[in-house]
Parts: sequence; C-alpha cells; structure tokens
Amino acid sequence: MPQRLKLLFAALAACAALAACTHKEHWHTDNIDGLMPKLDLNMTDDAGQPVTGATYRGKTVLLYFGYTNCPDVCPTTLAKLAQALKDTKNHGAGTQVLFVTVDPKRDTLSRMHEYVHAFGPWFVGLRGTHDELRALTKRYRVTYSYAKPDKDGNYEVTHSTAVFVFDGTGRSKLLILPRDSAKAIAADLDQLASR
Repeated sequence: MPQRLKLLFAALAACAALAACTHKEHWHTDNIDGLMPKLDLNMTDDAGQPVTGATYRGKTVLLYFGYTNCPDVCPTTLAKLAQALKDTKNHGAGTQVLFVTVDPKRDTLSRMHEYVHAFGPWFVGLRGTHDELRALTKRYRVTYSYAKPDKDGNYEVTHSTAVFVFDGTGRSKLLILPRDSAKAIAADLDQLASR
C-alpha cells in the first residue's frame, strides 16, 4: 500500500475517533443512566388528583423527597432547582419537579399546594399514604425518619437529599446532590432535552 494511502487512512481514522469523542456525553451531575428503576408511583397530587409514573411520561422529571416544615435543606434545594429551570434554554418547558412529602401527617394537600407553587410553575406536591410512601422510598432507596416530638408536638424529619432525574420515557438518568450548582443542573437538563 502506498505511503500516501496509509497516511490518508490514518488521517480518516483520527477524524473518526475525534468525531466520536465530541459526541460523548459529559455530565456535571452524577450519571445514573438506568441504574434506578423507571419512574413509577401511586400518589395524590396537590390538586387532589391521583397520579402515577405514566402521568408524567413525555416530560423530564425531577423527583425529590422532603417536607414543608423542613427548616433549610428542602427550601434551599427547591430554590436551586427553580433557578436551574429558569436558566435552561427552554426555561423549564417540558420539565416537572415532583416534591414527595415524607411527612404526610402534617403536609395536607392544601399546605403542599401553597408550599410548592411558591417555587414556580414546574413544581407539584405529591402525598401518599404511609404504605404508598414506604413503597416509593423503598423503590428509590430513599431513607427518612422522625425525631421525637417536643412538648408542643413538633418534630423534625431526617430525609435523603438527592434529586432523581428521569427522561421522558421514565428512565433514570441523573442524580443531583447538594454540591451541584444551579448552573451545572441547568447545563445537564439542557443536554438531556437535546437528546
């Protein structure tokens, strides 16, 4: 084979390798593609309607577990998600944030509705029975526990802080952790939307 032809093949191979590298996905948050079960749930939304995982097919879904009396982690996380959605190229269109209460005793539907909608139009509060909540948290390996009530009956709830991201088919894609910035989240949501 002539030397020129060898050089041409080598150049073509290098170009193909470079093209393959430019299409490789790079995520700022944690890639959990397919590592968690598909989005599936049986809950009631803050408007009082029963919902399942199928209710949200076709949308990018961010699933977060918390409670409305949370003093710091929940409002900080939801505010960060709201900022990230505002910063996406499509301003959060086609994205739904599901805030599942781990404190159904105190988090009534009306309280959930008022709380989540303060963060923006992308947020929906979900509430279930204790059995439904246990089934959902077991499915996604989420933990929560209740502290002993004080003399006034108030108590804190310890809960996981991760946000699970699912694509429009309900497949798990990303895990957002407290260390992730709104900018990083927005970039990943844009990349997910472009696929």
